[in-house]
Amino acid sequence: MIRLIDVVKEFDCKRKVRALDGINLSIDRGEMVALVGPSGSGKSTLLNLIGTLDRPTSGEIWLDGQNLSGLTDDELTRIRRDKIGFIFQFFNLLPSLTCVENVALPLHLRGWKKAQARARAEELLELVGLKHRLEHLPDELSGGERQRVAIARALSVYPPILLADEPTGNLDSKTGAEILDLIRDLHERLGATVLMVTHDAGVAASCERTITLRDGRLAGDEVRAARR
Repeated sequence: MIRLIDVVKEFDCKRKVRALDGINLSIDRGEMVALVGPSGSGKSTLLNLIGTLDRPTSGEIWLDGQNLSGLTDDELTRIRRDKIGFIFQFFNLLPSLTCVENVALPLHLRGWKKAQARARAEELLELVGLKHRLEHLPDELSGGERQRVAIARALSVYPPILLADEPTGNLDSKTGAEILDLIRDLHERLGATVLMVTHDAGVAASCERTITLRDGRLAGDEVRAARR
């Protein structure tokens, strides 16, 4: 499902910074994987590359059997639109849109008819326990509810890959645990491949596999027995 071959990412600042240094990594379809490491280890950079939000300096990235090297920006946009769902720490909801409108937005961008997009958005909001919040604005929701809306939006096209960047990092411990349970439940029900950046050891321990980055290199890869 996800494969990286000798991936290097460098940034040209006042001096050249190598954020990722020769990453070789494979993640199978349906795995739920935690990506951990100290600040500056390259976690978010790696997530952005897998999510086609950035390009590697060198090396190859394969998603669902397709080599991303040499694809145009429009082709990468289509892959991102059709195959990848993103969950961010700070929700990234549009404040002027209701919950159902935020979730339906990616479907409108794909050309879905208004009634069809709304029906799917309502279905997903019910799936994440927010059927009673369809017409509320983000500012009228708690942090946990906003994250649930963000998760519903990420799932709008039932993407085979779900990328989460600190999805519980901006929440209190109780709400964070509820969001983690929700992500795990959706992973089991929908069969999506989940890659989650986290600083929380408890979140990492809940995943089937933990990959550790340090100084832009792989420093550990622990596989646990699948949860029942």
